Amino acid sequence: MPERIEEFIDELRGVEAIDTLWSLGVLLAALVLGRVLTALVLRLVTRWIRRTDTRLDDSVADHLWGPLRWLGPVAMVRAAMPLLASPSDLRDVVTHVITLVLILILGWMTMAIVRVIEDVVKARYDIDVEDNLHARAVHTQLRGFRNIAGFVIVVLTAAFALLSFEAVRQFGVTLLASAGLASVIIGFAAQRSIATVVAGVQIAITQPIRVDDVVIVESEWGRIEEITLTYVVVRIWDLRRLVLPINYFIEKPFQNWTRVSADIMGSVFIHTDYSVPVEAVRAELGRILETEDLWDGKFWNLQVSEAREHTIELRGLVTARDASRAWDLRCNVRERLIDFIQREHPSALPRTRAELGSVTPTPVGGTGGTGGSGGSGGAGRSGGPGRTGVTGHDGVSKRSRVTKHSGVTGHDGVSRPSGTDEPG
Repeated sequence: MPERIEEFIDELRGVEAIDTLWSLGVLLAALVLGRVLTALVLRLVTRWIRRTDTRLDDSVADHLWGPLRWLGPVAMVRAAMPLLASPSDLRDVVTHVITLVLILILGWMTMAIVRVIEDVVKARYDIDVEDNLHARAVHTQLRGFRNIAGFVIVVLTAAFALLSFEAVRQFGVTLLASAGLASVIIGFAAQRSIATVVAGVQIAITQPIRVDDVVIVESEWGRIEEITLTYVVVRIWDLRRLVLPINYFIEKPFQNWTRVSADIMGSVFIHTDYSVPVEAVRAELGRILETEDLWDGKFWNLQVSEAREHTIELRGLVTARDASRAWDLRCNVRERLIDFIQREHPSALPRTRAELGSVTPTPVGGTGGTGGSGGSGGAGRSGGPGRTGVTGHDGVSKRSRVTKHSGVTGHDGVSRPSGTDEPG
């Protein structure tokens, strides 16, 4: 009797092994067949897309082809499930795996659809045109909502995938039973993360900054390159990247040069001597701007903005279509005005003046002695004009010659000292 039982068990084992091999073969064949059919269909559609010039089908091919390559094989495997001859346990495992994969693929496809919508809207609102204020506003809102949609899709996809497990479903029921306490704990632990996400939504709606805005943050000049739900990337003028948390633009002040429009006014400061002909420099500025393509033709001016002790400050104002052109225009105007002053009015360049008056000698060490044989060994002589007694560091009285200088102005307007020696 025991021998028959063992033979029967061996036969069952053989049958189960054959059924398992058959089931694995069916799954593999379905997977390969689905992959081949999907590749053929996508290749035919790609050939048709290449013949069109629309942006929509190009974006569909760029973003949706990835998830579709896997959706076909998984759908074929799901259709082949009735052909399996495996035990119920193996069938349940395969069904669960297929369900998880389908959930992930559907989440991937939803993200791809969001990307397709973004590409179509971006193609309609070109940000590379000169007057791109409205286009930048649309791009900023689009990126904000894309980030929000991506966050929601990821959370929902992960939630549906986890809920496919029985243990997780039981945990979810328990969590809902104590939702009050759990919400307080989760909210307290993730308050900064939640505040960051809320700030990202606020930036997308109110738009204190937009994509490609010219800003000054942390004493750096740059452009807004990327806006996400949690951080903002600023491209500095020297191609560095400044990464700031999204809360920075809600809580701290910053400069936005293109908030209303891209055109901007630039200033050029030049320090000159008081003798500079301001009218001539003003006329030269007008002639310079007439030859500059960077000037937008709206406004220019030159005024004396400040008078200091030794120099005056000339301030020129010029306008340009955007901040980059304004910077180049300011540099060009500054160089050409300096060249004009050097060529036409060199005496108007900044200089330092000094006036040296006559120096009255002051006797040092008394009357300087009396002459004659009655003196101290005949060494004492009266100090003549232009000579003074000077006591050195060794205590010995010495004579020194004093030269009187007076300020003399040359024919070129430069003050020079001239001196006359008074004989001793």
